Amino acid sequence: MAAQCLGQRRIPDLMSMNEELAAWHTQRNQSQKGVDWHFSTKDACIKLKRLYPLIM
Repeated sequence: MAAQCLGQRRIPDLMSMNEELAAWHTQRNQSQKGVDWHFSTKDACIKLKRLYPLIM
């Protein structure tokens, strides 16, 4: 979000920041950007196996 919306500038107050974020949020949702996963399901299962119970 910082790279896409705020950049390297400073926001003067909280109200201005909320307005900027609301505009970014609305535009981002309307463009329906997806997630570009950088790993396969198999890789995810290996990496996250501790989070899921073993089903036998």
